[in-house]
Amino acid sequence: MIAHHETEARDLLEALPAVTEAELLGLRDRLADSAAAQGVLDVAYRTLDTPVGSLLLAATEKGLVRVAYEVQGHERALESLAALVSPRILRAPARLDAASREIDEYFAGRRRTFDLPLDFSLSRGFRAAVLSRLPDIGYGHTASYADVAAAAGRPRAFRAVGTACATNPLPVVVPCHRVIRSDGSLSGYAGGPAAKQALLTLEAA
Repeated sequence: MIAHHETEARDLLEALPAVTEAELLGLRDRLADSAAAQGVLDVAYRTLDTPVGSLLLAATEKGLVRVAYEVQGHERALESLAALVSPRILRAPARLDAASREIDEYFAGRRRTFDLPLDFSLSRGFRAAVLSRLPDIGYGHTASYADVAAAAGRPRAFRAVGTACATNPLPVVVPCHRVIRSDGSLSGYAGGPAAKQALLTLEAA
């Protein structure tokens, strides 16, 4: 019985007219526009190729909510967004146009700060306080975990600062890569040590 239904389904699919990639893209864009118009597009996402690999960008109506490296797993990031923000997620690149442009400009060396609305709903409490301090570390500069802990009002909480940086939902844009150990050595990073070094090298140029 199962094999019979599988055959019927295959025959049905083969009978459908061929659809070009351009038509599929157009259909996807119309679906995204319709969802946005109806107010049912809670999280839009797209991917962006960069010198440190493919980045997943996701945004709510409030702003950019997630940047994920490929090594973190784009599908896992989307699943997390569905669970923590909203299951109404759709690939809708238009909402990420400004973010994509500014990130491209950053990697091209033409941008030192980001002027994007950010949605920090994935961070709470002290972690959110830490992330709010990271943009104060200027382009081309670094700060220690102890420095950031003091700036966030809890001088002894340098380990918590490390956790906040490790779980930063907006790497690159919120520059946790600029936080290093007190001895000047690099520490862990969501995109991996090579990505962290690449960002610091870019900013030092």
